[in-house]
Amino acid sequence: MSVDQTSWEAAVRHLFEDAYPYDATGPRRHEEWVLDVLPLMARAVPDPRGWAVLDDAALSPEREASPYPFAVHPPEYVARRLHPIDRASAENLLLALTDDGCTLSNLRRFAESEEELRAMARTILARYGDEATYHTNVSRHGPVPGTLDFTTSHCGYSPLSVYTEDYGLIVVSETEVGIFWNFADY
Repeated sequence: MSVDQTSWEAAVRHLFEDAYPYDATGPRRHEEWVLDVLPLMARAVPDPRGWAVLDDAALSPEREASPYPFAVHPPEYVARRLHPIDRASAENLLLALTDDGCTLSNLRRFAESEEELRAMARTILARYGDEATYHTNVSRHGPVPGTLDFTTSHCGYSPLSVYTEDYGLIVVSETEVGIFWNFADY
Protein backbone atom coordinates (compact mmCIF):
# COMPACT_ATOMS: atom_id res chain seq x y z
CA MET A 1 0.00 0.00 0.00
CA SER A 2 1.48 3.32 -1.01
CA VAL A 3 0.32 6.54 0.57
CA ASP A 4 0.21 10.13 -0.60
CA GLN A 5 0.97 13.23 1.45
CA THR A 6 -2.66 14.39 1.70
CA SER A 7 -3.96 11.06 3.01
CA TRP A 8 -1.07 10.61 5.43
CA GLU A 9 -1.32 14.13 6.86
CA ALA A 10 -5.11 13.87 7.21
CA ALA A 11 -4.78 10.60 9.14
CA VAL A 12 -2.08 11.98 11.46
CA ARG A 13 -3.96 15.21 12.13
CA HIS A 14 -7.29 13.50 12.75
CA LEU A 15 -6.02 10.76 15.05
CA PHE A 16 -3.84 13.02 17.18
CA GLU A 17 -5.85 16.26 17.22
CA ASP A 18 -6.81 15.86 20.90
CA ALA A 19 -3.50 14.44 22.12
CA TYR A 20 -0.38 16.31 23.20
CA PRO A 21 1.69 14.86 20.35
CA TYR A 22 5.08 15.01 18.83
CA ASP A 23 4.72 13.25 15.49
CA ALA A 24 7.58 13.71 13.07
CA THR A 25 9.71 11.89 10.53
CA GLY A 26 13.38 12.34 9.80
CA PRO A 27 15.94 10.77 7.50
CA ARG A 28 17.59 7.49 8.34
CA ARG A 29 21.33 7.83 7.88
CA HIS A 30 22.77 5.20 10.25
CA GLU A 31 22.63 1.44 10.52
CA GLU A 32 22.07 1.99 14.25
CA TRP A 33 18.78 3.86 13.80
CA VAL A 34 18.76 5.20 17.39
CA LEU A 35 21.38 7.66 16.14
CA ASP A 36 18.70 9.01 13.79
CA VAL A 37 16.06 9.17 16.53
CA LEU A 38 18.09 11.54 18.72
CA PRO A 39 18.21 14.44 16.22
CA LEU A 40 14.54 13.82 15.48
CA MET A 41 13.71 14.15 19.18
CA ALA A 42 15.78 17.35 19.26
CA ARG A 43 13.92 18.72 16.21
CA ALA A 44 17.27 19.03 14.44
CA VAL A 45 16.18 17.43 11.14
CA PRO A 46 13.33 18.26 8.75
CA ASP A 47 10.89 15.77 7.32
CA PRO A 48 12.69 14.34 4.26
CA ARG A 49 9.52 14.64 2.18
CA GLY A 50 8.40 17.99 3.58
CA TRP A 51 5.29 16.43 5.13
CA ALA A 52 3.54 17.77 8.24
CA VAL A 53 4.92 17.54 11.76
CA LEU A 54 2.64 17.71 14.80
CA ASP A 55 4.53 19.37 17.64
CA ASP A 56 2.39 20.84 20.41
CA ALA A 57 5.45 21.69 22.52
CA ALA A 58 7.15 23.67 19.73
CA LEU A 59 6.07 27.05 21.10
CA SER A 60 6.71 26.22 24.75
CA PRO A 61 9.18 28.56 26.47
CA GLU A 62 10.89 25.55 28.11
CA ARG A 63 11.94 24.38 24.65
CA GLU A 64 14.42 27.22 24.19
CA ALA A 65 17.00 25.60 26.49
CA SER A 66 16.57 21.95 25.50
CA PRO A 67 14.83 19.65 23.04
CA TYR A 68 11.81 19.86 25.38
CA PRO A 69 9.73 17.84 26.01
CA PHE A 70 12.32 15.12 25.40
CA ALA A 71 15.19 14.96 27.85
CA VAL A 72 18.71 14.78 26.43
CA HIS A 73 20.05 11.22 26.65
CA PRO A 74 22.91 9.30 25.03
CA PRO A 75 21.99 6.70 22.39
CA GLU A 76 22.59 3.77 24.77
CA TYR A 77 20.09 5.16 27.26
CA VAL A 78 17.39 5.54 24.60
CA ALA A 79 18.12 2.16 23.00
CA ARG A 80 17.73 0.34 26.34
CA ARG A 81 14.28 1.81 26.81
CA LEU A 82 12.91 0.75 23.44
CA HIS A 83 11.84 -2.74 22.44
CA PRO A 84 10.60 -4.12 19.12
CA ILE A 85 6.95 -4.84 18.49
CA ASP A 86 5.06 -6.32 15.56
CA ARG A 87 3.02 -4.35 13.01
CA ALA A 88 -0.36 -5.22 14.57
CA SER A 89 0.87 -3.92 17.93
CA ALA A 90 2.20 -0.79 16.21
CA GLU A 91 -1.24 -0.17 14.70
CA ASN A 92 -2.90 -0.61 18.11
CA LEU A 93 -0.31 1.64 19.72
CA LEU A 94 -0.94 4.42 17.22
CA LEU A 95 -4.61 4.26 18.18
CA ALA A 96 -3.81 4.17 21.91
CA LEU A 97 -1.63 7.28 21.52
CA THR A 98 -4.64 9.35 20.46
CA ASP A 99 -5.17 10.57 24.04
CA ASP A 100 -3.82 10.23 27.57
CA GLY A 101 -3.65 6.84 29.18
CA CYS A 102 -2.31 4.86 26.23
CA THR A 103 -5.45 2.77 25.92
CA LEU A 104 -7.78 1.73 23.13
CA SER A 105 -10.71 3.14 25.14
CA ASN A 106 -9.59 6.46 23.60
CA LEU A 107 -11.36 5.38 20.42
CA ARG A 108 -14.79 6.06 21.97
CA ARG A 109 -14.32 9.79 21.50
CA PHE A 110 -14.18 9.48 17.71
CA ALA A 111 -17.26 9.53 15.47
CA GLU A 112 -15.65 7.03 13.09
CA SER A 113 -15.91 3.28 13.53
CA GLU A 114 -12.97 1.32 14.90
CA GLU A 115 -12.30 -0.07 11.42
CA GLU A 116 -12.18 3.46 9.94
CA LEU A 117 -9.71 4.50 12.65
CA ARG A 118 -7.61 1.37 12.01
CA ALA A 119 -7.54 2.30 8.32
CA MET A 120 -6.08 5.68 9.32
CA ALA A 121 -3.41 3.95 11.44
CA ARG A 122 -2.57 1.68 8.48
CA THR A 123 -2.30 4.77 6.26
CA ILE A 124 0.23 6.28 8.68
CA LEU A 125 2.30 3.09 8.80
CA ALA A 126 2.13 2.67 5.00
CA ARG A 127 4.49 5.62 4.54
CA TYR A 128 7.32 3.50 5.95
CA GLY A 129 6.71 0.42 3.80
CA ASP A 130 6.19 -3.26 4.48
CA GLU A 131 9.75 -3.86 5.68
CA ALA A 132 9.63 -1.25 8.47
CA THR A 133 10.36 -2.19 12.06
CA TYR A 134 8.48 -0.86 15.09
CA HIS A 135 9.79 0.04 18.52
CA THR A 136 8.23 1.42 21.69
CA ASN A 137 8.92 2.45 25.26
CA VAL A 138 5.55 0.96 26.31
CA SER A 139 5.61 -2.28 28.25
CA ARG A 140 2.23 -3.91 27.90
CA HIS A 141 3.72 -7.21 26.90
CA GLY A 142 1.40 -9.60 25.11
CA PRO A 143 1.43 -13.39 25.27
CA VAL A 144 3.82 -13.58 22.30
CA PRO A 145 7.20 -11.78 22.37
CA GLY A 146 7.11 -8.57 20.34
CA THR A 147 3.40 -7.94 20.91
CA LEU A 148 1.52 -5.50 23.11
CA ASP A 149 -1.62 -6.42 25.04
CA PHE A 150 -4.19 -3.63 25.23
CA THR A 151 -6.75 -5.79 27.05
CA THR A 152 -5.01 -5.31 30.41
CA SER A 153 -5.31 -2.21 32.55
CA HIS A 154 -1.60 -2.17 33.40
CA CYS A 155 0.57 0.06 31.25
CA GLY A 156 4.22 0.58 32.00
CA TYR A 157 6.69 2.66 30.05
CA SER A 158 10.25 3.89 30.14
CA PRO A 159 10.07 7.70 30.03
CA LEU A 160 12.21 9.71 27.65
CA SER A 161 10.76 13.14 28.39
CA VAL A 162 10.37 15.66 31.20
CA TYR A 163 6.74 14.63 31.76
CA THR A 164 5.45 12.14 34.31
CA GLU A 165 4.22 9.94 31.46
CA ASP A 166 5.29 9.62 27.87
CA TYR A 167 4.67 6.80 25.46
CA GLY A 168 5.35 6.39 21.83
CA LEU A 169 6.12 4.47 18.70
CA ILE A 170 9.21 4.66 16.53
CA VAL A 171 8.93 3.37 12.97
CA VAL A 172 12.15 2.56 11.15
CA SER A 173 12.43 2.07 7.39
CA GLU A 174 15.48 1.87 5.16
CA THR A 175 15.31 5.63 4.50
CA GLU A 176 13.20 7.21 7.26
CA VAL A 177 12.58 7.15 11.01
CA GLY A 178 9.16 8.22 12.27
CA ILE A 179 8.30 9.08 15.85
CA PHE A 180 4.77 9.22 17.25
CA TRP A 181 4.71 10.29 20.90
CA ASN A 182 2.17 11.48 23.42
CA PHE A 183 2.85 13.20 26.73
CA ALA A 184 0.87 13.48 29.96
CA ASP A 185 1.61 15.30 33.18
CA TYR A 186 -0.68 14.34 36.03
